[in-house]
Amino acid sequence: MTSPMPSFEQHPLKPFLPANAKVLMLGSFPPQQKRWSMDFFYPNFQNDMWRIMGIIFFADKNIFVDSIGKCFRQREIMQFAEEVGIAMYDTAEVVRRLRDNASDSYLEIVRPTDIEGLLSQLPQCRAIATTGEKATEEVIAQYGVHKPKIGDAIALQIGRRTLSLYRMPSSSRAYPLAIEKKASYYHAMFRDLEML
Repeated sequence: MTSPMPSFEQHPLKPFLPANAKVLMLGSFPPQQKRWSMDFFYPNFQNDMWRIMGIIFFADKNIFVDSIGKCFRQREIMQFAEEVGIAMYDTAEVVRRLRDNASDSYLEIVRPTDIEGLLSQLPQCRAIATTGEKATEEVIAQYGVHKPKIGDAIALQIGRRTLSLYRMPSSSRAYPLAIEKKASYYHAMFRDLEML
């Protein structure tokens, strides 16, 4: 007897699109909600995105961490992202999980995100940053460009706009790179975009 096909999952979050955003960060898709420590992007307490941001902008990897509650400080994170000008979403609107885990390897994208639609709401946005391999693969497939090396950027034409596409290392601990090294790649991007 064959096991039933996994069901479709609709993206559980609305795009976070501050009007002043200079960069749109795109991951693949959120983990299952049982792994969340807040109702926002990069919610898994084992994901280091908000520790990386703490290192870069505050020289404190735990500034957004509530170590007693073992969660992130969502209100402070949203306020920070809005002030700095970081928009966030993912490259998939609808997915099917082929295994009961958060791995991108077992994530089938059923409906990709309308990236141009997101950018139409971000008049000051100059760059897209993909925050993992699956996100990078999806963007380059949609726009027919070559894959930059990790930490590098290429020009990306979307509609009438030319943006920079930055390929960033994954903030997941499954990606084998020290957090300080990951932070150095993100720091260089934010410096290039004059956001520091």
